[in-house]
Amino acid sequence: MSEPDISTSSEGLIHLLDPVIANKIAAGEVVQRPGSVVKELIDNAVDAGADSIQVIIQHAGRSLIQVIDNGCGMSPDDLKMCFVRHATSKISKVEDLFQIRTLGFRGEAMASIASVSQVVAKTKRHEDEIGYEIEIWGSEDRHIIPVACPNGTNIAVRNLFYNVPARRAFLKTDATEFRHILTIFQQAAMANPEIDFELIADGETVYRLASSNLEDRVVTLFGKSYRASLIPVDEGTSMVRVRGYMSDPKLAKRSRGEQFLFVNSRPFQHRYLSYTVLNTYSGWLADGEYPFFCIFLDLDPSVLDVNVHPAKMEVKFEDEKSVIHVVRSVVTRALHERFQVPRTDDPTGFMPTDHSDMMGGFGFEPSFEKGHMQQVGDMQQINIPSRLNFDRPSIPHDATERMYGPLPSEEVPHDSMAKQRAYERDRGFWQLHSSYIVAQTRTGLCLIDQNRAHRRIIYERALQAAEESIPATQQLLFPVTINLSASDYVLLKDLLQPILDLGFDVSLLSGNTALLNGVPADIGAGDEHKLLENILQNYQELGSRLKVSERERLAMAFAWRTAIPKGKKLTPAEMESLVDQLFACDQPFMDPALKPTVVFMTLEELTRPFQGMA
Repeated sequence: MSEPDISTSSEGLIHLLDPVIANKIAAGEVVQRPGSVVKELIDNAVDAGADSIQVIIQHAGRSLIQVIDNGCGMSPDDLKMCFVRHATSKISKVEDLFQIRTLGFRGEAMASIASVSQVVAKTKRHEDEIGYEIEIWGSEDRHIIPVACPNGTNIAVRNLFYNVPARRAFLKTDATEFRHILTIFQQAAMANPEIDFELIADGETVYRLASSNLEDRVVTLFGKSYRASLIPVDEGTSMVRVRGYMSDPKLAKRSRGEQFLFVNSRPFQHRYLSYTVLNTYSGWLADGEYPFFCIFLDLDPSVLDVNVHPAKMEVKFEDEKSVIHVVRSVVTRALHERFQVPRTDDPTGFMPTDHSDMMGGFGFEPSFEKGHMQQVGDMQQINIPSRLNFDRPSIPHDATERMYGPLPSEEVPHDSMAKQRAYERDRGFWQLHSSYIVAQTRTGLCLIDQNRAHRRIIYERALQAAEESIPATQQLLFPVTINLSASDYVLLKDLLQPILDLGFDVSLLSGNTALLNGVPADIGAGDEHKLLENILQNYQELGSRLKVSERERLAMAFAWRTAIPKGKKLTPAEMESLVDQLFACDQPFMDPALKPTVVFMTLEELTRPFQGMA
């Protein structure tokens, strides 16, 4: 039976797309941002057998993305073919799709990249005496010529989306786009610790990573403090091996971004698998805290489909439930063994190949008296002065009296607990569960959330200081050197002036380090190096939840980190000061996230439950 004639007709409505247009459409799926280009070029360098990869970035990839490797290189014919859509050396028959062990295989990435940028590629095979160069602008070949160049491949992608201005307009800020590039680079570096990696951004070396093992690579990427807190994972069954590292709960952060999953050394996303790993920390972490982990799954490619997403970031397992169960069991065992938690039998009967005493350990919740929650509480307990000096006018005396009745003017007696209770009765302030301030009003009472109230006070003070450019700074006796992750350093660099406006005295140094010389006034001593780092983490966390300006978001992050916590015992004078300052704010009844700070109850509401009783 002959095939139907599908030759095009000028009278038909349906016609073949021009190849240039088709490539631009494909680019919309594959090349979403500069980080997408970085990923594709690094993947190709790894597949080429390189043991040294250098990544050069300018203006967060808008102006230049260059990847240089010492891999196998290409012939002139291969150099030209690699920019042809659906041309690939990785697969040749349908069965190859189910035995994929390389990172790139679709054959559309380079064509897509070339269609929306200006590309110059140089390459030389080790066995050749001379290399070749090709230049392509928007899918249009400019030339292919012989050149002198080192072994390997050097691809420079300039002016990304220069011919698709609408796509370029949707890119985020340079700081945001560069953080995406950092994540891609970190994933590649962890997946291939045996390869030398270097990242240079705007002329500065961000990372220079020598060949190493996975543990050393993680420490080099994220900081020396990770060394003592890494929990090794390496177990498995005949179906899947689970290996990598998890972090001690004390390394948890308030923002996501350091949770990595790999399958056959390919980074991938899997919402339920991520939840499974995070859930093993239940009881050790407070809500909204996220630990570090890099978990590698090694399994037969035939039971894995990586061809389910154009960017190859999603995968499909043949037996997903079993894979998830093995991961849960392995990471639970590793975490519980680290803290010497008594083991229980695994109700599902899972037995790893290397250990016959594997347990599930599901449902265990350690005591908060000995767990991380208490540590978090201790870290957050920041002393406040008995009077908070925020340069705001005191609430008018008559307004205070209308709410609370007459207030005596004598100072707080500290020599006797009995006198202090008498003072509290006279002033009308009590503390409930070291978290709420109860104040009697003429018509009932009000309940004040001390944490939210202090957030509101600090937030408005920070905004006022930034607007008036008169931040109050207290200099540290000994400046503190802070080692930041690359992403936090980039964020600090982007937010440096607003942070200085808050009252920090900080200088940027080389090697992702900063020097902290001073902190805002009224901040208690201790953990200064953690203070700035936590503010940056809170800033990122708030950005995913609230749509506010950069300055407001930074002021909120500052308030979230420095406000007195729930569980902090306050003196009567501190309670009075906090209340005075709260009602001197522009918006005293809501914290910066618009959650209530004060709840009023009338006498009628208080007596209602008792009505009708004998």
